[in-house]
Amino acid sequence: MSRKIIIDTDPGQDDAVAILLALASPELDVLALTAVAGNVPLPLTQKNARTIVELANRDTPVYAGCDAPLARKLVTAEHVHGRSGLDGIPLSDPTHPLQPEHAVDYLIDTLRAHPSGSITLCPLGPLTNIATAFQRAPDIVPKVAEIVLMGGGYFEGGNITPAAEFNIYVDPDAADIVFKSGVPLVVMPLDVTHKALTSRAWVEGMRSLGTPVGQAVASWTDFFERFDTAKYGSEGAPLHDPCVIAYLLEPALFHGRHINVEIETSSPLTLGMTVADWWRVTGREPNAMFMGSVDREGFYRLLTERLGRL
Repeated sequence: MSRKIIIDTDPGQDDAVAILLALASPELDVLALTAVAGNVPLPLTQKNARTIVELANRDTPVYAGCDAPLARKLVTAEHVHGRSGLDGIPLSDPTHPLQPEHAVDYLIDTLRAHPSGSITLCPLGPLTNIATAFQRAPDIVPKVAEIVLMGGGYFEGGNITPAAEFNIYVDPDAADIVFKSGVPLVVMPLDVTHKALTSRAWVEGMRSLGTPVGQAVASWTDFFERFDTAKYGSEGAPLHDPCVIAYLLEPALFHGRHINVEIETSSPLTLGMTVADWWRVTGREPNAMFMGSVDREGFYRLLTERLGRL
């Protein structure tokens, strides 16, 4: 039986690859994409989500959610993803419709309508939609099977400030609500995603598929690789968000520890930091499976095989 998931997302080229990986995998039943403001503002993230669904030739519904963090001004990342969020290849405007319902209402209604423990949430961006739904309808919190998210960093530090990873930094208050919710959490931090670097051979392999999906993935990777290779001096770029979907498909690719993770919400220096008790020195109750490593070869083998199906 396929696993029911909802992908909450702010696409972003790496979000796009994650979504395509999910849509290519019959083990996953993608109920919907819920868009949030993050990498780019909401009008672009919802549009990009619809573009990706169309590219995969699927009819997965897309809902637009929160256009700003709970209590702060929106910070975006056009410097990484380009003005559209999906720079790298010209894509025509999607004809795939946007659903009329707000993403938060959709999350609440859907979790209420399904049996407890039957839906996994997969946030690939700031946690504003999820936290808003949890605040508005506390009864849905125990119904979530688990949350598998991309966010945070500990040994790698941050990528938007020295201490904070972008998704958590954009809405630390939302992250704090989610991390304290009691829902089982699996976290893919920069510690893992920075080990999931693309290679030239893999990018060219995608291009040589000769499909619209292969062309798009290669071009997107080319685009954001330029930023990361200049910044980190690495050979490739980290594919952050596909780690979330890869974990659902092949959890053995990842290793981590079940530890306590708290979100810094007040320090001007470390706002948005994921304070991960990796060495278990605080005595605080573990609340997250915080991943530390990935089998890179296995990860890219999975991506190649699945994306080749679309």
